[in-house]
Amino acid sequence: MSSVASPQRVLSGMRPTGRLHLGHYHGVLKNWVTLQHEYDCYFFVADWHALTTHYDDPSQLEASTMDMVVDWLAAGVNPKAATLFVQSAMPEHAELHLLLSMMTPLGWLERVPTYKDQQEKLKEKDLATYGFLGYPLLQAADILLYRAGLVPVGADQVSHVELTREVARRFNHLFGREPGFEQAVEAAVVKMGKKASKVYIDLRKRYQETGDAAALETAQALVRDQQNITLGDKERLLGSIEGSGKIILPEPQALLTPAAKMPGLDGQKMSKSYGNTIALREAPDDVDAKIRKMPTDPARIRRTDAGNPDVCPVWQLHEVYSDEQRKQWVQEGCRSAGIGCLECKKPVIDAINAELVPMRQRGREFEQAPDMLRSVLAEGAERARETAANTLADVRQALGLAYRR
Repeated sequence: MSSVASPQRVLSGMRPTGRLHLGHYHGVLKNWVTLQHEYDCYFFVADWHALTTHYDDPSQLEASTMDMVVDWLAAGVNPKAATLFVQSAMPEHAELHLLLSMMTPLGWLERVPTYKDQQEKLKEKDLATYGFLGYPLLQAADILLYRAGLVPVGADQVSHVELTREVARRFNHLFGREPGFEQAVEAAVVKMGKKASKVYIDLRKRYQETGDAAALETAQALVRDQQNITLGDKERLLGSIEGSGKIILPEPQALLTPAAKMPGLDGQKMSKSYGNTIALREAPDDVDAKIRKMPTDPARIRRTDAGNPDVCPVWQLHEVYSDEQRKQWVQEGCRSAGIGCLECKKPVIDAINAELVPMRQRGREFEQAPDMLRSVLAEGAERARETAANTLADVRQALGLAYRR
């Protein structure tokens, strides 16, 4: 990765859809909770992205945003460990999107796989809009604005990160040649000190003459570890290694996340559109009622009929929540009619309710203190703005817009 600013920075966003469910928790939020202790994490509400497909009815946008952020906090995302903010509170996203749109070929956007897929899935909506065509570029701006090194995505979103890399590469190629670049590089080499500069020059030569990938990687690590040179000098040194100019917008890497394993109450993927969800702050009695009503093996009509867990949606929940001993109890008990369906469901009800106890508790605190919730987002936006402003200053300088005040 030719990034200098943030190999340890993670950026991820989520469209505001209102209250979240266990599918969101096991598919995204659980991962966020882990990442926030390992990386410098920026998590944002992608409310402008919501408008790319739901521009005709923004009436629930604010309520959906607040409900979703409460669920983030309830799930264990910590505003002291991660930076949380709302996209539309940061006009810097819009400015970078606009500036990138000046040099991004139209064909790049039209070939994004999800562009035609989403149009097909959402036939009832008029998506022949610039906003919908340009949303992958807005995603690129979201990522590049914070010089994020890693972007957690599922396999179906890797193409968006690849587009972001291409946009960054094109921008750096077009605008990274600052006046006096070579002289600035040599001055930066001197600042590294005799030993480090000698190693850097040797590694750069090996990579440029023989394409030695190991030399490139070692040189990049050497530059990032330098404590006595500025961020701008690091970017110049990295750009010099690869034979380009100053790296203004570092290329991010996709951080593949495991596929969500949380099934819905009917055995399909858990989704609001299927009406098969359990909310993160679902009341205990509602959890009990929903799981008790779950369909089971259709061939098991009477309590004395043997069943087959492989065709039962309840078994899929056991695969998420039960240990090996409990799973064996289900397999043997179901196939021999030794246990009934309600008996089989009881451990799942208990496990889900136990998982939701701290979420209900944390969620209640923020529900009862909306000012505290808004304060979390305001503080997050302030921290994010400092990072965003530094990136935009470099972008404006590269585009000849530094005179703007």
